[in-house]
Amino acid sequence: MNNPNPKNPLHGITLQKMLEDLIQFYGFDTLGELIKIKCFTDNPSLKSSLTFLRKTPWAREKVEELYLRTLPKIIGKI
Repeated sequence: MNNPNPKNPLHGITLQKMLEDLIQFYGFDTLGELIKIKCFTDNPSLKSSLTFLRKTPWAREKVEELYLRTLPKIIGKI
């Protein structure tokens, strides 16, 4: 099988999984400080954040960047 992005560290990781890991690691308060978007600061929930991030590419990019920077810390806690 030909894999189009064999070196992409996000390959196979869903947005929901990324967000769940970030919320568990940081919590919404810190997440809202690190990425200043309303879905993390004003009445945040996983569902509303996913809805917003799926419709907003620039915000999703910020979440993906933070996830990549945080992944070594998350793996270290396992």
